[in-house]
Amino acid sequence: MKIERAEVIVTSPNRNFVTLKLTTDDGLTGLGDATVNGRELAVVSYLTDHVVPLLLGLDAHRIEDTWQFLYRSAYWRRGPITMAAIAAVDMALWDLKGKAAGLPVYQFLGGASRSGMMAYGHASGKELPELFDSIREHQELGYRSIRVQPGVPGLKAIYGVASNTGLAGNEGVRYDHEPAQRGVMPMLEDWDTRAYLRHVPTVFEAIRAEFGAELPLLHDGHHRMTPLQAAAFGRSLEPYDLFWLEDCTPAENQEALRLVRQHTTTPLAIGEVFNTIWDFQALIKEQLIDYVRAASTHFGGISPLKKVMDYAAQYQIKSGCHGPTDISPVGFAAQLHVGLAIHNFGIQEYMQHGARTNATFEQSMTFVDGFLHPGERPGLGVELDVDEAGKYPYVTAYLPYNRLADGTVHDW
Repeated sequence: MKIERAEVIVTSPNRNFVTLKLTTDDGLTGLGDATVNGRELAVVSYLTDHVVPLLLGLDAHRIEDTWQFLYRSAYWRRGPITMAAIAAVDMALWDLKGKAAGLPVYQFLGGASRSGMMAYGHASGKELPELFDSIREHQELGYRSIRVQPGVPGLKAIYGVASNTGLAGNEGVRYDHEPAQRGVMPMLEDWDTRAYLRHVPTVFEAIRAEFGAELPLLHDGHHRMTPLQAAAFGRSLEPYDLFWLEDCTPAENQEALRLVRQHTTTPLAIGEVFNTIWDFQALIKEQLIDYVRAASTHFGGISPLKKVMDYAAQYQIKSGCHGPTDISPVGFAAQLHVGLAIHNFGIQEYMQHGARTNATFEQSMTFVDGFLHPGERPGLGVELDVDEAGKYPYVTAYLPYNRLADGTVHDW
């Protein structure tokens, strides 16, 4: 089964996606997700100019060998652009293997370890009534676990609140938050860490009073705290029994997690900005985290995601893969196949794509009673409607950025 053709397809139904489509000499097609939100065209060039020429004529069954070839032969390793390109190839090859055998990909990873995967959704609101309504709406959609992102008094627009309005020339623009703001400049948001640290624990106190102790609650710090602030914040949230605190401090400084871990028992989730298994090496070995947040799309695909989770299993660390809408349905399906197969699955982030995206990417995935399943279709279970994709050309779009009150750029 030789690779005969490789196409890089860019489409923007609800947001920008980069998809690699491989076709073999016997007519099978496989899909891979290479989307890097806000830097999509960099991956398009990497694939088109540097990877596609290397794939033609290769044996599509040799997944591991192809992964190692693309990673090691370039010499310049790692980074989100390189790893997203490799991820797309890896996913497409797994898709092809499944289709050739007539089996879903998870069957090649050891078979199902569960009947479905617990998902969590994103509830948000500037004020408590709006936040409570959002939690109830997600419960009505079937979510059994919910991430909570509240507004902070005095801040006009901050991460995770879907009803934010723009700043600095974007006033009055409705911002859905996860779909990147379309335009030539990123949206500006404001930030005050001390105000955030004071306010958020009171929000979780109110949520527990309203919704009780059983509802699993999650929260994303989005890399905004120093290690000392993160440690104090984790401790302040302990009475409210969070499922996890995500990205409490920038993960590049991995030693910082030692301080956080020493001072709080709130579970920690880290890694959505990581690109390789080596980024997790110390965090897993020293048991500084509880959940691996790697995304198959930015992590090199299915092959390394399965490897890092097997390593994490030795330390009772579970999966919590990144799953907002900048992971295309192809990349999301790849994560579901891994999650269904591994023993140490924890939870799966799930933001639902818009209608145009779902029409562009036909999916066998199901979400029933709060649980996800990739379906039984051979391969990944996703097919790209090329004609539909062609209706939505690339549109320049960026994630927002932050400035403090004095104008300093802060972590977004």
